[in-house]
Amino acid sequence: MTAHHVPGIQVGTLTALGLSKKGAELLASEITYLQKHHTPHEVWQLCIQEILTKSQSFDLHRYVYQCVYQSWQEADKGPPPMWIPQHIHRTQIYELMNELGLEDYPALYRFSINEKERFWALMLKKLQIQFKQPYDRIAGDIRNVQHPNWLKDSKLNIVDSCFLAPKEAVAIRYQNETGEIEAMSYQMLEYLTNRVANGLTALDLGPGDAIAIDMPLTPECVAAYLGIIKMGGHVISIADSFASNEIGTRLRIGNAKAIFTQDAILRGGKPLPLYTKVKEAKSPLAIVCSESMSGLCEPLREGDLAWQDFLSDRTSFESHSCDPYDATNILFSSGTTGNPKAIPWTHLTPIKCASDAYLHHNIHDCDVLAWPTNIGWMMGPWLIYAGLINRGTLALYDGLPTTKTFGEFVQNTGVTMLGVVPSLVKAWRESDCMEGLNWSQLDVFSSTGECSNAEDYHYLMYLGGYKPIIEYCGGTEIGGGYITGTCVQPASPAVFTTPALGLAFKVLDESGKPSPNGEVFIEGPSLGLSESLLNQDHDDVYYKDTPMPTLRRHGDQIQCLSGGMYRAQGRADDTMNLGGIKVSSAEIERVLNTVEHVHETAAISVSPEAGGPSELVVYVVADAAIDSSDLMSQLQRALKTKLNPLFKIKSFKFVQNLPRTASNKVMRRVLRADYQKNNS
Repeated sequence: MTAHHVPGIQVGTLTALGLSKKGAELLASEITYLQKHHTPHEVWQLCIQEILTKSQSFDLHRYVYQCVYQSWQEADKGPPPMWIPQHIHRTQIYELMNELGLEDYPALYRFSINEKERFWALMLKKLQIQFKQPYDRIAGDIRNVQHPNWLKDSKLNIVDSCFLAPKEAVAIRYQNETGEIEAMSYQMLEYLTNRVANGLTALDLGPGDAIAIDMPLTPECVAAYLGIIKMGGHVISIADSFASNEIGTRLRIGNAKAIFTQDAILRGGKPLPLYTKVKEAKSPLAIVCSESMSGLCEPLREGDLAWQDFLSDRTSFESHSCDPYDATNILFSSGTTGNPKAIPWTHLTPIKCASDAYLHHNIHDCDVLAWPTNIGWMMGPWLIYAGLINRGTLALYDGLPTTKTFGEFVQNTGVTMLGVVPSLVKAWRESDCMEGLNWSQLDVFSSTGECSNAEDYHYLMYLGGYKPIIEYCGGTEIGGGYITGTCVQPASPAVFTTPALGLAFKVLDESGKPSPNGEVFIEGPSLGLSESLLNQDHDDVYYKDTPMPTLRRHGDQIQCLSGGMYRAQGRADDTMNLGGIKVSSAEIERVLNTVEHVHETAAISVSPEAGGPSELVVYVVADAAIDSSDLMSQLQRALKTKLNPLFKIKSFKFVQNLPRTASNKVMRRVLRADYQKNNS
């Protein structure tokens, strides 16, 4: 928004947006008066608190916002805020600042970077992290950026820190597409977790064993996840949308000894087979939950077990004592090769998850957290730790989040923190499905996974009664965010306001010099950052050939704005982000190149002109006689069946040859430039 982007507020425009002439005249008069006596920030706050109503259209709200900030100089001040903190003293950040005697947020951030050991010691205390053997030092060598030896000489099991809430407190509220809302107390979740741990040991599975989970995020999934870790094993996380060959790849990389799954997934009233895909992947022993109360919908493979037959009757279990660096979870994030990177989360990573939730999302005891996600994406495990370590409630919905039923679930379960991805908000706006609901109990939104669209996110704030959106960007290998927002700083849609507490980064151009628009490099160390990979050399991937030895490659492109704000610009490398799922160009091309008549392909991601989630464009070298519409169908079908049904091709273009470097690498930057030139 720049100066004089829109004219002063007009009665005619207000009537066109749904107000009566009298109502339009009154509103225009009120705002004009306020603008003469207050700052734009104050005017907008008065508008959303006392003047504008939820019964008025979003277009009217958007028009008023533009008029209020019509003279705002964005180039000098950054994007105008849509939310101003009103109750800073109620935030966890304020409490920490007050405890340390710090006057403002920038001082707290500097403390978290300059005195990392003190900062993380405070967070361990705030989160009440439980130890079986206390640490000798927070870090054995804080100067060792790549391997600082966090929580030196300690022993713990992070699951012990997930059950500190009162036993009768609600741990999970759950609903599928057709069922009633159910509640599970912390005591009942702990009992179920212990029954899982005992069931695994009865199968001669134990510490160090890898057990996969490929199922929706249900109470059974949470208990399986925690039970595996409690008995000393680690989880292989697999998204329930993956095709059988991708499931098999992850089982093989992780060396899984067993797998928890579900017979089918109910979506839009239709059962989608899941156990069948697991069998096609030639999985090891499968423990199978049922979507239906009436039992499993298909016979089990010889040796596999139904969930109820697997569970032990024993409801107590002593957690296994672990080293902080023992694996708890293997998650997959695509690099620039065909195979996904296998990233171990340790007993340290959940501390980062819970810390970001405590500080940046302002999660308190009894808060209710919802995030339509999956155990195969990092936000699934993140949600478990963010909610349970902070003694909150997980609101789990097993169904399509694009329907009004999901919005009613958010309303009826009293969700206080709602997580989203931009493509989901876009779908809500296009369908109007969430309008008319009461989301007044919400305190905060959070968004991650893709680049946000500012207008869509104004709409999200409109739905929630103008609550802040915490933009949250990080990665599986970070265990949370490196750049985000807070509840003590003004919030503007699709804008970040701060590096995450305890973590610093630099934005550099291609020559390695500081730049207002460039690639992100993390400045370590920070608790939670990955220090190993299962199937690649970690230090080569993240530190080799970086501009300085202390910098860690991340790969995001960030624009630094005026006013100390930031905007995400997508990936700097050839990894793309489609629907909140990271995938490499190589993985997509490997699938598309199997289509008949296709010789080779190059996949790129493009950002819509209006902003928002990345879209997939494919350049194709193919037989000249192939019909374009038929080829598009074949390419889309190949992606759906062999990689992920959530990936959609926006468009494709025939080319005779792909541009390549002297070493035969495809120059995708040339293709992006070609696409932008021909579609601008």
